[in-house]
Amino acid sequence: MSFFDQNRHMTLREQAPLAERMRPRTIDEVKGQQHILGQGRLLRRAIMADRLTSLIFYGPPGTGKTTLARVIANTTKMAFEQLNAVTAGVADIRKIIAAAKERLGFHGQRTILFVDEIHRFNKSQQDALLPHVEDGTIVLIGATTENPYFEVNAPLVSRSRIFRLEPLSENEMQEVLEQALSDEERGLGSMQVHLDDDAMAHLVRVANGDARTALNALELAALTTEPVDGGRHLTLEVAAESIQQRALIYDKNGDQHYDTVSAFIKSMRGSDPDAALYWLARMIYAGEDPVFIARRIVICASEDVGNADPHALLVAMAAAQAVQFLGLPEGRIPLAQAVTYIACAPKGNAAYKGINAALEDVKNEQAISVPKHLRDASYKGASKLGHGEGYRYPHDAPGHYVAQQYLPDNLVGREYYQPSNSGYEKTHRERLQTWRGEKR
Repeated sequence: MSFFDQNRHMTLREQAPLAERMRPRTIDEVKGQQHILGQGRLLRRAIMADRLTSLIFYGPPGTGKTTLARVIANTTKMAFEQLNAVTAGVADIRKIIAAAKERLGFHGQRTILFVDEIHRFNKSQQDALLPHVEDGTIVLIGATTENPYFEVNAPLVSRSRIFRLEPLSENEMQEVLEQALSDEERGLGSMQVHLDDDAMAHLVRVANGDARTALNALELAALTTEPVDGGRHLTLEVAAESIQQRALIYDKNGDQHYDTVSAFIKSMRGSDPDAALYWLARMIYAGEDPVFIARRIVICASEDVGNADPHALLVAMAAAQAVQFLGLPEGRIPLAQAVTYIACAPKGNAAYKGINAALEDVKNEQAISVPKHLRDASYKGASKLGHGEGYRYPHDAPGHYVAQQYLPDNLVGREYYQPSNSGYEKTHRERLQTWRGEKR
């Protein structure tokens, strides 16, 4: 390395952002992720024993994916190479593979290749890695914020262990900030920074489990605060200015999308209008397609409310039409109206369960012919075949009801629709008990 390269690396190391300077160097310095790094856990054992196989670290920004790769680089006896999928191409991959083969042949040393943002590699780039991961020339460590089961080629996923990293807890975030405040070598200890408790709480809360965001905001607050008597006092106002409004993590094609929608539907189903409105707001704020939201509301109105309150489906459909007519931001109002109506409505899923049970019988039971008295007798020659013979017209009977067979012969007695005692379904239940009693 030339003098200029050395000088450049030293300058970058000294002037690197606080989040980079405070990056853990050993496995014991890593905060959080005890579900994969706790004593006795598989990943910790593999790192400490230097017996790694291919891995993919998956999780939100700032949870330690690159940090874990650096910890492995500091721990392993294997050679360590790194690529960023945003800037690297197939030529870069081939160059590293060639070096790895030479290293393995001459020195018997294996190579770890860390690929940051691996989901950004296209199919051909991922395919270029596959045979060398498969034969053990390289041990692949990928890092991604996207669900690897969606964004990484299935052959690579099948040859890797997937480890999901979770956002840091508030206590873990506070530990990260306190360490940065006290560390005189890599942190802000020499600047004598005092962070008010409410300012600390704000940084922890707004960073939303992202250590990098919290550390960058802390550094900005410290550097832009004039020292007084040799120290810097960071108030809540300063902290709020430094971190500004948080960027909500929400990928429309990944886990955040599906998890948020799931919470939204379950909150309506669970009759919690406050939670349902919160998840609705999360989706709107993140830029979710309002038509998609409206579809989920319509489904919930029919599946979870059903005939307990038939008006729920009408309200949901009206909201779906209104949001297409109005667009956002005004469309949020009919969406909220439908969401709160459904959340507060009596619940009944009898129709949903009924159609599923009927479909199972269609799939599994013999398809017996339609009973003759139910067949169409209007077309030419049908009456001569006995179609419609014996059919009794319900409107000619008292109460507009006639106890006669409507199911195929092999399914007589099946009761797919079992209305609850909730809301309007109670009326259905009482009627059916009478009608079904007459059939027996």
